[in-house]
Amino acid sequence: MEVLRLDRVTVSFRGRRVLDDVSLTVDQNQFIGVLGPNGAGKTTLMRAILGLIPPDAGKISVLGQSGLRGNPDIGYMPQVRSAGTGQRLCGRDFVAIAHGGHRWGWPRLDKRQWQEIDRALELVDARELARRPLMELSGGQRQRLLLAQALIGSPRLLLLDEPLISLDPRHQHGVIELVRQVSKQLGITVLFSAHELNPLLPAIDQVLYLGHGQLALGTVDEVIQPEVLSRLYGAPIDVVRHNGRIFVMSGEVDVEKEEHYHDV
Repeated sequence: MEVLRLDRVTVSFRGRRVLDDVSLTVDQNQFIGVLGPNGAGKTTLMRAILGLIPPDAGKISVLGQSGLRGNPDIGYMPQVRSAGTGQRLCGRDFVAIAHGGHRWGWPRLDKRQWQEIDRALELVDARELARRPLMELSGGQRQRLLLAQALIGSPRLLLLDEPLISLDPRHQHGVIELVRQVSKQLGITVLFSAHELNPLLPAIDQVLYLGHGQLALGTVDEVIQPEVLSRLYGAPIDVVRHNGRIFVMSGEVDVEKEEHYHDV
């Protein structure tokens, strides 16, 4: 079943063309790593899928529908986020304030809606975090609550924008494995944005690599190739495989280790 389609889509942001006449289709129950050079447009792509940035040309559709800002079929974890670490807000209430997906604020929820929140907490194995103050939680524990927020409403497509930021390798692995388990359990398609491929290798089905307004979607072996990445980076790229890890190199520089910044 087709979950996401881009049909000859062009998107600009702040006067720069980020996506230039690109097309793709993504099927149900796919875990896709979204990667690319600094400023390639990973966040812009996700915001365009959400309907927050209208395309200059072409059509974006989710489950056959397009142009639906606040689409309940999409769950979203933005890259710029705050877990309210300076507050005494408990985990359950923090998840609750995002109920509805597109509207923040202290909620007035009925019994069924609170049950939905408890279900989301259960899905991410965070029930024991529900009564704990956010300021007492680790970065990995807060990410569980942010993921629970994104799962409210039973979305069919989950957009996770840089959920590994500021996490150590152990917590990165925990977040990736949690998302993988949830996606398989619920049959959700996941677009998981990151600036480094290797942590995602054990989990992903495909790679979506962005660069120079273009993209490449396929398996790791299909996409992580010198000729494909050289086109997307606009410079000669070598791919080095060593001990189960993949290094994307420009000369002697590992380009995925360069200083990272956000395009939005």
